[in-house]
Amino acid sequence: MAFRADESAANGFEKLVRNMTIRNVTPEQRAACLAVLEGLVEELGPVVDSYPTWHPLVAVQLKPYVVTTPSPDCGYIGLDHTVFFMNGFITCPYNGGQDVIDSVNALPHHQVAHISARRLGEPLYHKDATAIVVKCEWHKDIEDNRTIPANIAVPLMLQRELKHWERAQVAETWDTMSPHFLGRPHGKRSSLFVTQETGLAMKRVWDALIRTGTFGPVF
Repeated sequence: MAFRADESAANGFEKLVRNMTIRNVTPEQRAACLAVLEGLVEELGPVVDSYPTWHPLVAVQLKPYVVTTPSPDCGYIGLDHTVFFMNGFITCPYNGGQDVIDSVNALPHHQVAHISARRLGEPLYHKDATAIVVKCEWHKDIEDNRTIPANIAVPLMLQRELKHWERAQVAETWDTMSPHFLGRPHGKRSSLFVTQETGLAMKRVWDALIRTGTFGPVF
């Protein structure tokens, strides 16, 4: 089935409203909460399930296995009741969220993006939780639709994957690696993060790289 970005974005927004709206509120309070959530989508992009492995939000990898969502395994402390967006995420801990803010501030410098954290000011998920917004701001120009162009995505993909060439035993094909390179949800060569054109450029580069034998025989 072809990947439909608009449909995926709409489904993500339904998930956002379902997970982040405070229960048992008045119609006026619900409308105010909905306006906050719409503002987050406008600021951070559509809701996603996971990030490409090369995305700055998961650039820190503290485990030997692949991590594609923000967690302690990539440097974030204190996350609770979290929803991911294309260029950021919202998390709603009950302890005020200072651990989240401190851990974001402690992340190492990234060459093409700045990651920041702030308290939202309006409650989400539960009246006793503190909503923390973590935002990824790109230093380089991205597309008007906020997707990441090939001149950013391809170098970041290569930068991450070439670190493994010395200990790699087999090369995995695009079909195997595409969920890691495109993020979720995704199609064969596109996702909410990259267009079909960018995804095709990434695939061509990856196919050419594995044919060199850099990672060993193709698996």
